[in-house]
Amino acid sequence: MQKSVLSVFIIFYAIVFFTGCTANLTEPEIDFEPPKYVEEMPPKEEKKNFAAPGSIFGQGDNPLFCDHKAMRVNDIVTIVIKETARSSTTGQKQLSKSDTTALGGGTFTSAGTNGAINSHVNNLNGVLGTSFAASTNNQFKGQGSATKDASFTTTVSARVVKVLENGNIFVSGKREILIDDQKQIIQVSGVIRPYDIDQFNKISSDKMSDAKILYKTEGDVDRATKQGWGTKMLQAVWPF
Repeated sequence: MQKSVLSVFIIFYAIVFFTGCTANLTEPEIDFEPPKYVEEMPPKEEKKNFAAPGSIFGQGDNPLFCDHKAMRVNDIVTIVIKETARSSTTGQKQLSKSDTTALGGGTFTSAGTNGAINSHVNNLNGVLGTSFAASTNNQFKGQGSATKDASFTTTVSARVVKVLENGNIFVSGKREILIDDQKQIIQVSGVIRPYDIDQFNKISSDKMSDAKILYKTEGDVDRATKQGWGTKMLQAVWPF
């Protein structure tokens, strides 16, 4: 009975241990769910415009003169992704501390001529005349630097998912390319203003609010450049 209970505890702790080890082994991901305020804000109500009697231009869904920009749900807008990240950081820190402590013992003197008292005083001074001294010296010096230079440029067509009450538009788009068993996935989402869409129905990614951009590859090359789960688990557990 005791052995079975012990076995259950060992299995339980092993599961908890390996679960904790694999907590940091997951690949980074991006959640493309709309921001909370996009879900909470009601959609813009479309007003029905009626053409004036006798008008030759019209005011319906496809008027003769209109701006062909993404304005309604399911319209398509082209996202020009052009992201550049450059940063340079340098840090230096130097600390120094010195401490000295000295403790000396007191002495007594005898003003009399009694030999016995003088002898005791001398013995007492021999004990109390000891001294204590200590000194510490600590120094620390560290420095580091980091430089990052990354750029990414492409275009993705996105669909208007929701037109917010204030006129802003939430768009989401995804593009998948399969070449020689290598799959490239590009996904983007965010909130844009219709005023930032140019005459060619394009908008730059730097004008998107709450922009989420994903680019990844799947295939043999991606698998060959990744560490196996056993190596990752060993590195997560190894303390040195």
